[in-house]
Amino acid sequence: MATRPLLFLDIDGVLNPVLPTPGFTAHDLLDHTVLLSVHHADWLRELSGTYELVWATTWEHHANTHIAPLLELPALPVVAFTGYRSRPDDPQFEGVESLLGRKWAPLLRYAEGRPFAWVDDVMPDSLVRSSRWRPDRLLLPVDPARGLRRHHVDRLLSGPPRAPRRFKLTLRQK
Repeated sequence: MATRPLLFLDIDGVLNPVLPTPGFTAHDLLDHTVLLSVHHADWLRELSGTYELVWATTWEHHANTHIAPLLELPALPVVAFTGYRSRPDDPQFEGVESLLGRKWAPLLRYAEGRPFAWVDDVMPDSLVRSSRWRPDRLLLPVDPARGLRRHHVDRLLSGPPRAPRRFKLTLRQK
């Protein structure tokens, strides 16, 4: 069986929207009020049939301790952002996008060339635009006020990222 694509998941602004909405339950975690929805739990289980779920959040390993149990998820792999040191070959962003793109290099290193989708509320627009043409990447910005919605899940399921096709050139001899 082919390896499933990765699905990098943020928490704040994605699973924990900024605005209280019906269907969400408030939880006091690590001196923060976190809003979580049973719909998200169902959707993430649905997505796990197509993707390998990975936490890509500043919660890092705390996501497995505090968020995963509330969503009835197993412990997931975690992309480490804390302590990440930039490298000369990291992608560079200009101006305000340099702050927005701080997760990008660690995500690329974690993926190691594997196809992936990334769901986050903070992504550089230039990165989202340039990734549209890559079959191995699917970047879905989420409105932090509302968080992950069903249409995001449908998009992730309708066309998961895949490895680019490799064409074999053969020469015909006469």
